[in-house]
Amino acid sequence: MQIQKRQKPKTLALLALAALTTTACTTSTLKDHTTYYTDTSRVAQYQDTRIRFLVMHYTEIDEKESLDVLTKEQVSAHYVVPDHPKEKHGEPIIWQLVPESQRAWHAGISSWQGTTELNAASIGIENVNLGPVDTPQGRTWQPYPPEQVDAMIRLAKDIVTRYNIPPTRVVGHSDIAPQRKIDPGPLFPWKQLYDAGVGAWPDEATVTKELAGRDPNAPTDVRALQQKLARYGYETATDGVFDDKSRRVFAAFQMHFRPADYSGNPDAQTDAIAQALLDKYMPNATPEPARPAP
Repeated sequence: MQIQKRQKPKTLALLALAALTTTACTTSTLKDHTTYYTDTSRVAQYQDTRIRFLVMHYTEIDEKESLDVLTKEQVSAHYVVPDHPKEKHGEPIIWQLVPESQRAWHAGISSWQGTTELNAASIGIENVNLGPVDTPQGRTWQPYPPEQVDAMIRLAKDIVTRYNIPPTRVVGHSDIAPQRKIDPGPLFPWKQLYDAGVGAWPDEATVTKELAGRDPNAPTDVRALQQKLARYGYETATDGVFDDKSRRVFAAFQMHFRPADYSGNPDAQTDAIAQALLDKYMPNATPEPARPAP
């Protein structure tokens, strides 16, 4: 219950305050001197936190430039984890640019597990990392230094604990926007985060069981794989058509859970990993009904 009382004249507010002395009340006065009281002695049973996702990014620029961009331009994140954090009393210092109660502009057009525009329901962490580096010998990726990984684990573990964020809702920008983003890249330490209690990871024994003796590189049914990834959280078509959009979704999934090969090909190992994740985290998820191909 919320008791709101506009006081004009002031004596009405005094009478209301006297009447509410036995309840848990707070008072607020606005600039026009309108006063109301809130009674917090009753609490609704059905409520949850607005923060339901944790989204990981890389900056693709160095720390100084990252802080300039994220504080001055039309993009922001709640936290920035330096690649080589300074320390205070032996603990890493992490930049907080946006209070957790406020929405940061880090996710953009996005979707995960049926929720769209994740800015409104997530905390975004930018990790200082150059991402892809193209050289004459081909594309390489900047690794995440151990001290940075340690800092991001400390931060992420605190966040998921405080907001009770499920493992399948700790995601990368590429997971929630696979058609336009590739961060935090194939070298992001998802397995290390999982080992520390943050995020999801498939059990190897289950992956082997789901492979059922198939060649890991053998082609798999496109529609079945699309359906599994859609159940897990990805925004993807389930029409069985292997086009550029589907390839980008498959590649995003592989970059997260099989970074050794993120070509985007629908192979048996990718299918087995997807099923292993569903078995572990969503055993009661209902498969999407099969639809005929167009």
